[in-house]
Amino acid sequence: MLRTLLVPALLLPTLAFAAGGGSSTPPTSTNTTKVCEQGYVYDDNTRSCLAPQESSLTDDNRYDAVRELAYAGRYGDAQIVLSAMDQADDRTLTYWGFTHRKMGNTDLAMVYYNDAITTNPDNILARSYMGQAHAIAGDKDLAMAQLVEIKARGGRETWAEKSLEWAIERGVGYSY
Repeated sequence: MLRTLLVPALLLPTLAFAAGGGSSTPPTSTNTTKVCEQGYVYDDNTRSCLAPQESSLTDDNRYDAVRELAYAGRYGDAQIVLSAMDQADDRTLTYWGFTHRKMGNTDLAMVYYNDAITTNPDNILARSYMGQAHAIAGDKDLAMAQLVEIKARGGRETWAEKSLEWAIERGVGYSY
């Protein structure tokens, strides 16, 4: 009985972490960034670069492509893929915020982060990215407020928590 209760409890932070879309490692470069251009996504099934609206691509394919493109510094291409996704989804809103922040549009990024958090208050990735933006701007109080929320919402020991702590300490954020 204890084992049945303990295993799911131990996995909760990991699941919250995965649901947030964050990962502690940079994305692996695939043909999306090696071969495809202009916001196209490589599809292993067709072995070709597809427009992000193609029905054979799943939302997870698109999210992976957005993350990979953003990490490669191809924020405009990432936004092309984001445009093909559900605009009310909190993950989409989070990535819109991330790409805008990386492009220097911090005020617009904050709007997207706020929308993501309004849609899903437990989106610890949006909270981490928002907190990183505050830390970079030198507003450690607002960054700390997001860190407190991350911890309160099951985000202890996740990449979202650790990356925000790092940003608060150093005044710089992550690229993924």
